[in-house]
Amino acid sequence: MELTFNAFYTLIAAVIVLLLGRLLVNKIDFLKRYNIPEPVAGGLVAAILSLVVHSIWGFSISTSAQLQTSFMLIFFASIGLSANFAKLKEGGVGLVVFLVAVSTFIVLQNAVGMSLAKLLGLDPLIGLIAGSITLTGGHGTAGAWGEILETQHGIQGALALGMASATFGLIIGGIIGGPLAKLLINRHNISAPRTQEQIAQSDETPLTDINSTEYVPFEYPHRVRLITADNAITTLGLFAACLAFADFMTAYSKGTFFELPTFVWALAGGVILRNVLEGIFKIQIFDRAIDVFGNASLSLYLAMALLSLKLWQLADLAGPLVVILGAQTLTMALYAAFVTFRVMGKNYDAAVLAAGHCGFGMGATPTAVANMQAITNMYGPSHKAFLIVPLCGAFFVDLINATVIQLILKFFV
Repeated sequence: MELTFNAFYTLIAAVIVLLLGRLLVNKIDFLKRYNIPEPVAGGLVAAILSLVVHSIWGFSISTSAQLQTSFMLIFFASIGLSANFAKLKEGGVGLVVFLVAVSTFIVLQNAVGMSLAKLLGLDPLIGLIAGSITLTGGHGTAGAWGEILETQHGIQGALALGMASATFGLIIGGIIGGPLAKLLINRHNISAPRTQEQIAQSDETPLTDINSTEYVPFEYPHRVRLITADNAITTLGLFAACLAFADFMTAYSKGTFFELPTFVWALAGGVILRNVLEGIFKIQIFDRAIDVFGNASLSLYLAMALLSLKLWQLADLAGPLVVILGAQTLTMALYAAFVTFRVMGKNYDAAVLAAGHCGFGMGATPTAVANMQAITNMYGPSHKAFLIVPLCGAFFVDLINATVIQLILKFFV
């Protein structure tokens, strides 16, 4: 029997999950020490409880997919609205190097998946599903390509297989990022954890326009942000414009060569709107309000995504697919530690970037940002990481991933 939560109950459940995650991270030293994000901690407990209830009584919960998608789109729109071109220049060469490292990993991820699938006697396309389609692409890409692989390439159950693999990646991406960064930081002695007094003092210091030169969105999720009702209303109007643009462009581009996922259009709409308003009309954008809505949407989206997980579906994964996904997890961790970390400078920023890469390399950009927030909350800010990862993980990676998948289907299948 399935219990369906409407938008109101879904929101209440997501808030409870977040509060539970905060309590667990504050009370369980292991979670705090290894920088497990609060939404991941609370969401996993909720998913496990849901598994127990389903196993014993046969009940399952279905949450509001529309509300979850709305918060995801608001998060991506907030990335775009935060991307004024002046700040993008600060990414500089680091942005290009990180993008090359990420692009190389997408090719490697598919090579590992398809090679193992062939060795295990499976169709190589199943390895592609357990590669960048679901792990770098996430649930949205898994849904889009799953339908194509079923109808055009004859892979039966590709959609269900993709959703299960994406679920696995979302969980693992939120688990391995923090411990990996901590290992790199300790091994190379590049930073020391802040004391609870230092963290509390930092959180209680409001972010104001005085330090706007050092202001990077999503970097200080627990800091106080001073905003007004007028600023909040104006900012909500900007978000509405981004989501309307995304909805229009998704429908308009469907079936064309420039067809992109809705969340990419939401991000692109934010970039366009921000820079047109500032560059042409000289209208000041209120970053703190964007950051408040963006951080709230990020946490709620992750909580809803994990709350809606049906872990018993992972039990349906065939043994060979479990082997492929396990190998992908190991490949991601090794690549982040020995390639991403090294090419980005083997410093603190590089360790945070490695955690972020684990997030969207196995799960999704929101997971990447949550991973980095958990690290920087413990060890201090990383402006470079928060400049590079959100745009790279949300925008460029999806374009590159789509191109790589298309080329593989055209030349290797």
